[in-house]
Amino acid sequence: MKVALFATCIIDAMYPEVAQATVTILRRLGHEVIFPEGQTCCGQMHINSGKFAQAEPVIAAHARAFSSTEWDVAVAPSASCVASLGHQQPMVATRMGNEALATEAADIAGRTYELSQLLTDVLGITDAGADLGSHFPHRVTYHPSCHGMRLLRLGQRQSDLLRSVDGIDFVELPLADSCCGFGGTFSVKNPEVSSAMLADKVRTIHSTGAEVCTGGDASCLLHIGGGMSRFERTGKFEGTPDVTAVHMKKDDMTAVIGASEADHRVPGERGTSPQEPSRLQSGLSVGQSAVHLARILASTKENPLRVQSEGATVSGGSLR
Repeated sequence: MKVALFATCIIDAMYPEVAQATVTILRRLGHEVIFPEGQTCCGQMHINSGKFAQAEPVIAAHARAFSSTEWDVAVAPSASCVASLGHQQPMVATRMGNEALATEAADIAGRTYELSQLLTDVLGITDAGADLGSHFPHRVTYHPSCHGMRLLRLGQRQSDLLRSVDGIDFVELPLADSCCGFGGTFSVKNPEVSSAMLADKVRTIHSTGAEVCTGGDASCLLHIGGGMSRFERTGKFEGTPDVTAVHMKKDDMTAVIGASEADHRVPGERGTSPQEPSRLQSGLSVGQSAVHLARILASTKENPLRVQSEGATVSGGSLR
C-alpha cells in the first residue's frame, strides 16, 4: 500500500522524530511511504480563531499538495489535524463560496487517517508487540486528546495499542478525559485558565508514578511536557487547581488530585506527628517526560527508545 504522510506543522517544526517514527512503523509493515511536497498546515489555527479568509489559501495549499501525486491512504500522527481536515476544511471552503475546494478537501479528508486509526481499522494491527515488534519496558500513562476522543471518536484504539507493547507497564491516568488546557490558540488567549487546567493534568500524571506520559497529539504533549518541566524545576504546580479533590489510596499510600500542594500529604501516626508527603507523592518530582505514542510503537529491543533515567535527552519535558 502507498501511504502519504501528512507530517503536520508542529511535528515538522518541533518533533520531526515523531514523523520519522511513523515512517518506521509503516515501513516495518511493508508499506511504501511518500511525503507530498508543498504540504504545510491544515489551517486549524486560523479556523479556530475565526479567520476563514486567511484559512482558505492554507486549505488550498494542502489540497494541492495531496492531489499532486497518487496514494492509497494518508496518515497523520495527530488526531487534531486529521479532525480539522474532515470537520473544518470543507466547511470553511463552502463558507467562502469555493465548492470545488470543499469537494477536493472532503475527498482527501475521507482517505486520511490518524495513526492508530490506520493501524487498527485499515491494517488490522491489534498487538503492537507481536505485529510491530514494539518493546518499551517502562511505566507509562496515557492522555487522550480532546479531538481524538470527541471528534474522531478514537475510543480505545490508542490505549489498546499501547497496552499491547512488549514489556510496558501501562497505568491508567485519573480524570483522563479532562482537557490539558492547550486548545491551540486558547492557551494564548486564556493563559490563566489554560495554566489552571494544565496544573490539574500534571498532578494526575505525577500521581501515577509513570516515567512517561504519552498520547497521540504533539500539541497536547508540548503543553503537558512544559508543565512537567516547570514542576520539576520549581516544585510547584502552576495555575489555580480544581477545588474538587479526588483521593486515591493504595495500601498506605495516598495522593490527592485536583487540590493544592498542601493537600498532597498524609497525616502522621494517630495524627500526632507532623504531616509528611506521601510515599507516592515524594517519588514523583523528577524524571517524568512526555513522548508521542508513535515513538513508543517504533521502539524495539534492537533499537530502543530510552527514557530520562537511561540518559535520554529531555527538553521542555519531552523526550528527544
